[in-house]
Amino acid sequence: MATIYSQTEDISISDIGDRTILQATLNAGINHTHVCGGNAQCSTCRIYILKGLENCLPRNAKERRIAEKLGFPDHIRLACQTRVKGDITFKRVVIDELDIAIIMKQIGDDSGTRFGKEVELAVLFFDIENYTQFAESYPPYDVVHVLHRYYQTMNEIIEKHDGVISDVAGDGILALFGVMKRSSNPVCDAIQAVQDMKEALSPFNEYLGRMYGCSFSFRAGINFGKAIIGSFDTGLMSKISAIGDSVNLASRIEAVNKEFGTRLLISESAFEQIKTKVNISSIHLVSIKGKSGKFTLYEVET
Repeated sequence: MATIYSQTEDISISDIGDRTILQATLNAGINHTHVCGGNAQCSTCRIYILKGLENCLPRNAKERRIAEKLGFPDHIRLACQTRVKGDITFKRVVIDELDIAIIMKQIGDDSGTRFGKEVELAVLFFDIENYTQFAESYPPYDVVHVLHRYYQTMNEIIEKHDGVISDVAGDGILALFGVMKRSSNPVCDAIQAVQDMKEALSPFNEYLGRMYGCSFSFRAGINFGKAIIGSFDTGLMSKISAIGDSVNLASRIEAVNKEFGTRLLISESAFEQIKTKVNISSIHLVSIKGKSGKFTLYEVET
């Protein structure tokens, strides 16, 4: 006799038999959201299995389709399709209209990362070294126009190496590798992207010199580690974002280039992924702002 416990309502339901979790919760008087009527078309009935995942029967074809589309981890299940063979504890994920709106947006999202998950990835920060001087010297129209050319040029290179731009801030680009496509070595992808981005700056600088009498140089930092990724929708834009200390460290590494006059520094964790594949120009043991202890950084020839 299986018992399911909803932590959301603090309710236990005993002897659910062959009923799905959704059928059992509805019979118990729980207002369990199921916009599509329990037909595995919307995922608004999704639940988070806290205990007893091993007591959930395997996903059927309908649930697998939704799980694969949204990238569900194992512990996120559709209540309308899930049956159990033993006790479980769960909480409901969708409890109000805002939750419903978010879930329905995920269903229609083709970005590739619709549901938050933790992955190992390479994080690249790529920054224009002398952008501020340019931005302060020319009208806003010219600054925005140049940035459009710059972002389009660099985005094509990043995508060519199976990366995705997660964020931009003025002249800075945050790119993620190992997120959109499986890669045997995301750090290699990131380094090759930097090398191609450097090459692309040559014709870009010819344009800048002809039009504005200036040129850009760059600094870049790469880290490798775990981060939580997901599609975040503000209402005005939707983007793939990464959250975690590995992202913050990559940003700090990029800034360290100023201290040594280097162009591309990578972390020790990134170096471990590519140590036989690239040439290292120098090694630096440094303190990093906001972090305790010393960090070994490697300058990669570009």
